[in-house]
Amino acid sequence: MDYQIAHQLIVKWRAGDEQALKDLLPLIYEELRQVARRHLRREQPGHSLQTTALIHEAYLRLAGGAAKGVQDRNHFVALASRMMRQVLVDHARSRLAAKRDGGLRVSLSEASDVTDQSAIDVLGVDEALSRLAALDEQQAQVVELRYFGGLSILETAAALRVSEATVKRDWTTARAWLRREMRLAEPP
Repeated sequence: MDYQIAHQLIVKWRAGDEQALKDLLPLIYEELRQVARRHLRREQPGHSLQTTALIHEAYLRLAGGAAKGVQDRNHFVALASRMMRQVLVDHARSRLAAKRDGGLRVSLSEASDVTDQSAIDVLGVDEALSRLAALDEQQAQVVELRYFGGLSILETAAALRVSEATVKRDWTTARAWLRREMRLAEPP
């Protein structure tokens, strides 16, 4: 992928050029597919959303005005990942409302180097992340970028414009906090 072209398209999109987003999508589509696959691997087998549908739902949300503040490709991918997570959370909520059953489990350990192997409710993760964001927005962003976006420590540091050491510290602290929160939320 030509990062310079992607950057120019992001700048145009940020300035209000909707065509720039349409032109950007094919350039980063494969990367978005990888992010979508990571999200869907955490879902139950037989999940009704497929990779392409998840990307397209996220795209529609991005096209709906999420351009403000997007700095670069890493930040764009992180934002797209956040939109994908929201699509999955909304999907889980609608399934839960229709079904009133569990079965909406993801594992915080997969791809995140979390050692606790317990399965976690996707809605519970979303609620815990919201609580974390209220306490420390940057730690919540690190979790979003690393766990949901699949970004490396270096890419996360670049997206947040902080040092790698800060990302490592926030990542360690946030994972411990989330593990504790999720254990507290489990029924006895």
